[in-house]
Amino acid sequence: MVVGAQLTDEVSLRDMQIAAILRMLFLNKDTTDTNLESSFNDQELQWKVLVLDSKSTAIISSVLRVNDLLKAGVTVHALIQQRRASLPDVPAIYFVSPTQINIDKIVEDLKEDKYCDFYVNFTSTISRDLLEDFAKQVSQTGRADRIKQVFDQYLDFVVTEPELFSLELPGTYSLLNNPNSSEEVITSSCDLVADGLFNAVMTTNSVPIIRAPRGGPAEIVAEKLGGKLRDYVINTRSSNTSSALDSESLERCVLVILDRSIDFACMFAHSWIYQCMVFDVFKLSRNTITIPLKSEQGQEQESQKKYDLEPDDFFWNENSHLPFPEAAENVETALSAYKTEASEITKRTGVSNLTDLDPNSNSDTVQMQEVVKRLPELTARKNIIDIHMNIFAALLSQLESKSLDTFFEVEQDPDNTKTRSRFMDILKDGKTANMEDKLRTFVVLYLTSEHGLPKEFVKEVEKYFADNEYDISALTYVYKLRDFMQLSNRTLQNKSLEDGSSKATTGNNLSLSGLYGLTEGRLQGGVGSLISGIKKLLPEKQTIPITNVVEAIMDPLNSSQKNLETTDAYLYFDPRITRGSHTRKPKRQSYNKSLVFVIGGGNYFEYQNLQEWAHSQLHNPKKLMYGSTDIVTPGDFLKEIAELGSLSK
Repeated sequence: MVVGAQLTDEVSLRDMQIAAILRMLFLNKDTTDTNLESSFNDQELQWKVLVLDSKSTAIISSVLRVNDLLKAGVTVHALIQQRRASLPDVPAIYFVSPTQINIDKIVEDLKEDKYCDFYVNFTSTISRDLLEDFAKQVSQTGRADRIKQVFDQYLDFVVTEPELFSLELPGTYSLLNNPNSSEEVITSSCDLVADGLFNAVMTTNSVPIIRAPRGGPAEIVAEKLGGKLRDYVINTRSSNTSSALDSESLERCVLVILDRSIDFACMFAHSWIYQCMVFDVFKLSRNTITIPLKSEQGQEQESQKKYDLEPDDFFWNENSHLPFPEAAENVETALSAYKTEASEITKRTGVSNLTDLDPNSNSDTVQMQEVVKRLPELTARKNIIDIHMNIFAALLSQLESKSLDTFFEVEQDPDNTKTRSRFMDILKDGKTANMEDKLRTFVVLYLTSEHGLPKEFVKEVEKYFADNEYDISALTYVYKLRDFMQLSNRTLQNKSLEDGSSKATTGNNLSLSGLYGLTEGRLQGGVGSLISGIKKLLPEKQTIPITNVVEAIMDPLNSSQKNLETTDAYLYFDPRITRGSHTRKPKRQSYNKSLVFVIGGGNYFEYQNLQEWAHSQLHNPKKLMYGSTDIVTPGDFLKEIAELGSLSK
């Protein structure tokens, strides 16, 4: 299996992380190939134990499966704090966070002769104090010769998509914006973010130029990260070590660090993108989709169905970024193509079904041998198609029960009086399963309305939620936020991805009678009738605030003057310059590679919009990586700001 296979030849962030993990699993011998088969053939396989903690488990499980570990020689993997059997003749690789608890446990294993050799790898840089304590404890055991390696791996981040990563630091936004948070707490949080971002940068093997807006957490993190990278550059130069300094050519990568305030509304918006819908409606965590099952009476049961999204899932790789209707069409096309191919094979072989074919058949006919060779690939393809058919069926069910299509369209045109009228109709539709969706859409309307919503309309909406005894603490914070927002949809012009023309922030004026209620009663007829109606009404592809910032920095010649004026004021750090690099106004220049990082929560909507913009640059293709302190669902972020709203009352 090729892990991290891409549709292009470009090496992705996921590829780079996999390569680093494989290098560690082969006892830190160099391997730059993310193709597991090649790595296994190139290295002499040595069986070993892999000892993990909860954080490193998340890191590895997002990009590798148990079978991949087995191919790399890992026969047993276990958590460091669990009881583990002694295997005194087997070497062990430790991949854990650099904490006192983990260090003490490694020393305890050493004393007990649990393994023959110890290869110690930390997820991130171990502090000098901890390292000295570790060395002291090891020397006291009299078994220091068993410690074969101690490495900092710079892998303390979780990759779930080819170019998307998370530091998995939930609640960062509320912590940084809580009026009760002390300066010490805020500084400590920014240190964690800078440390995690440093790991991601090191994995990309580059020393980027850093851009960040003035004021707020982004500036603090940019300064801290700039200092770390500057120290790295100085230490590397003094030791003459081969590093990112050697691998980078004249072309530099730019790291854009932003605060969540860049675009608050997108955290609540409903999206038609397949991946965004799955993340919003179901639970999508570390490449596993969890869907609650329903009983025959339609009630949700405690049982759940889980689907793993493998890195070589061809359908997800090709369709996750597409609007739901297009992806739904494509899964039916894929199923039809499979049936056609399967039918041809059954006709040629004389069997009634592919399952009747024996993969271990010793038939000497050339035709049968060719069919048997194709059988594993066909079976795998059918399994992937079945998974996505089931996901689409579950999504359609949710579309109907919650009328999600209506929320999506209402959010496209916040300043239209017909939109507000229609939203009041939605509120009074008698449905209670979608109360959270109703609140989210109101938040989007409130934040994106150019001139503000009428006070009477706001009061009517508040009364609806009060009458239904639904908590609207989040609105207290939203109202306050709108008054103080420095960057919003209005300050960064939206642009069409089709022709680059400027668009109004309110989006498109879709026919208000077109998309509403398309899911009503259409499930029996399959997805065809739903798709045909929706495809004509899908919004024009547009860039959003974060993409406009990135475009202004990466491609200033094609950005609007308004956006350029905004980004010209951003801080500029060049870690390769030892002092004063952020005091001068930067010269506008183009970049082909960037890493975009949002402090306070990210989402798949921004990731997909950035990738869409990058791939639309046909004459000058861009490479974009996107990360955040945490990838947050709209529901979870609503709860986060509700806590802040409660403090403001």
